[in-house]
Amino acid sequence: MDKISILRGSLSVLLGLTRHLKWGILELERRIVDNCGDKCLNLWKTHMFIGEYIHTIDHKRRLAIPSKFRKTLGKRAVITRGLDNCLVVYPVEEWNKMTDKLENLPTGQTNARGFARIMLSGATDAELDKLGRILVPDHLRNYAFLKKNVVITGLSNKIEIWDETRWKEYKGKMEKTVSDMAQELGI
Repeated sequence: MDKISILRGSLSVLLGLTRHLKWGILELERRIVDNCGDKCLNLWKTHMFIGEYIHTIDHKRRLAIPSKFRKTLGKRAVITRGLDNCLVVYPVEEWNKMTDKLENLPTGQTNARGFARIMLSGATDAELDKLGRILVPDHLRNYAFLKKNVVITGLSNKIEIWDETRWKEYKGKMEKTVSDMAQELGI
């Protein structure tokens, strides 16, 4: 056998071992998560916002971010207008990804320009204070019709803030059609 054949054979064996090792690690992670439940979810996907929390905006327009979200969010975030008259809070890293997408929209299209303008002009930096609260500016509070009680929902890589009444209406409507949506989306 020549050296190239030996190297190809060795490479093939190494690739096979790597493939088996990768699947073994994934299976081990799955078993750990299955056996320890919610405590180990962070092993599966470490930076994820999930859940629904009811909070209040105080008289100084401050809103406490759920403690489960604070580590992933960090000390700084960006808050802006969202779809369906809610607000969206992005970790800085996710906001940078969003602005990259917005910058790459075709500026010759009216809808692209409009969407980018609405998202960017409404955006503001949000620093979490020592108690994990952010300040919700008036223009965003008015956009989302936020009163005192709000619902904070996790959407994997971002957080949404809804007026509690509007959230209940929206959620009720969506829950009635979730089966149809899943079928249409192929989930």
